[in-house]
Amino acid sequence: MAAANEIVVLSRALDQAGDVLAAVHPDQLGLPTPCRDWTVGQLVGHLVRTPVNLLQMARGEQPDWSAEPRPAEGDWAADFRSHGDDLLHHWHQVGDAADPGQVDWQVAELAVHTWDLVQATGQDRALVPEVAERGLAFMSSALTPENRGEAFGPAVEVPDDAPVYDKLAAFAGRVAPWSTATH
Repeated sequence: MAAANEIVVLSRALDQAGDVLAAVHPDQLGLPTPCRDWTVGQLVGHLVRTPVNLLQMARGEQPDWSAEPRPAEGDWAADFRSHGDDLLHHWHQVGDAADPGQVDWQVAELAVHTWDLVQATGQDRALVPEVAERGLAFMSSALTPENRGEAFGPAVEVPDDAPVYDKLAAFAGRVAPWSTATH
């Protein structure tokens, strides 16, 4: 399978996002996040919907990424994991025809939002470096100042020795503790 390694990393990205979602407490839903003007509840709602949107894209459909995220409700971690399983099932069925670039874009989307949620909720957890590395490699090659749109701010400077997740977040325009900028 040409994209086998990419799908393994996507599986890791989905697993860690599911773990982060499972650690979000209902009393945290109103907290701000590094992701635009979203609260934790909106980011959770967006993240739960992300595998559904990614699956639609993988099938050649056009999801509405601009739709306001639904607030978190129910068992969001279980819903996310179920949708993530559907996405992985699709890529396993596609097999050798899987587009590694599309899978890497999916990894990047999940990695950035997982970082956002960890930052917003103060979770003390190690994130899988391989996920951020693949996401950063994809974003560095595909995201230009001209196509950042509203989802990504300008890249933020980060120390050379920063962890790879901080480098990914900085490239996506996120402001973190190492930055004095406001976003």
